[in-house]
Amino acid sequence: MSVVKINVLTVPAEQRETLEQRFAARAGAVEGSDGFEWFELLRPVEGTDTYLVYTRWRTEEDFQRWMAGRGQAAHGGAQGEKPRPAATDATLWSFEVVQQAAPKQD
Repeated sequence: MSVVKINVLTVPAEQRETLEQRFAARAGAVEGSDGFEWFELLRPVEGTDTYLVYTRWRTEEDFQRWMAGRGQAAHGGAQGEKPRPAATDATLWSFEVVQQAAPKQD
C-alpha cells in the first residue's frame, strides 16, 4: 500500500497568508511526479499554529526520487535568492497505509 508523508509546519499567525500563497503559487509542482497520489495543505482552525502538509505516494522510493529532484527545488534547493521561510519549524512524519476506506458507491 501507499506511504504518507506529513510535513508538520509551525507557522506564526502573521506568516499564514504568506505560507498559503507560496503553496498556491507552486500548484502543480508535484502532481505530475511518478508515484504521487494525493496532496492536502491543512490549516489549523483553533488552538495551534501548526499546519500539516499531507502527501501520499505509491512507494517510499517514489517519494525519495521526487525529493531528490523536483522536491529539492520546490523546497528551496535551487540556486538564487531565497525568501525567508514562513514556518519557524518543520518536522517530517512518515507512515505506511495499512487500511483505508472510501465512501460506498450506490
